[in-house]
Amino acid sequence: MSPAVVPPVGARIRQARLERGTSLRALAREVGVSASLVSQIETGKSQPSVSTLYAITTALGISVESLFDAREEAAPVPPATIRPAVPHAASRATTSPAAVPGATVPPATTSPATVPPATTSPATVPLALAALAAAPGRRIGPLVAAGRRETLELDSGVVWERLGRAPGAEADFLLVTYRPGGSSSASGALMRHPGTEYGYLTSGELILTLAFEEYTLRPGDSVCFESTTPHRYRNDGEVPAVGVWFVSGDVQ
Repeated sequence: MSPAVVPPVGARIRQARLERGTSLRALAREVGVSASLVSQIETGKSQPSVSTLYAITTALGISVESLFDAREEAAPVPPATIRPAVPHAASRATTSPAAVPGATVPPATTSPATVPPATTSPATVPLALAALAAAPGRRIGPLVAAGRRETLELDSGVVWERLGRAPGAEADFLLVTYRPGGSSSASGALMRHPGTEYGYLTSGELILTLAFEEYTLRPGDSVCFESTTPHRYRNDGEVPAVGVWFVSGDVQ
């Protein structure tokens, strides 16, 4: 199964920038990159590196996790187009019925097996995703199938796959892959962002530069540090470095 479709990161960044009333050049100055690069990211011509992505989201006062959500600019969805408590075929996300405006909460005795299958047609899929993302209680899980994770492809050989989301939780829960030669910063600069970072490497090797120290992570190794400490990851090996990462408290 192919990963779930995730809206372009650039479109989400542009939407957040316009909502904040920030010009493209002002955002570029705040982040410390060229206006041309920000423009290319917003139009989808370039993907940001991990460090640039964190710098942009910090400047805009949004969470990295919010970039996964589909918040299309569309007309309101009639309640009949969404059936609550049924995983959507694109994202396998289970959403609480109370989180969807207009949805009817089924009796407590109703089991998942008795819920009728979703009848949302392909034409209403973007509208349904928009309504789900707009709900503050959107949940990803409790089960996220391996082939249906929402995925973000970043610059410099880094891939993020969303492992789940609990409503109200201020956290990024990700399966992170650094391809051979991949790095969290294309320029080699160290990054800083809000939150506390927890990581566990399952395969490959990953080099962590943390302030003035450098650590080599091997399968089974874990790390934990305040994300405000300057840091960078890179994979100098010949095989992908894969691990589970959890960044808490990064919501602005």
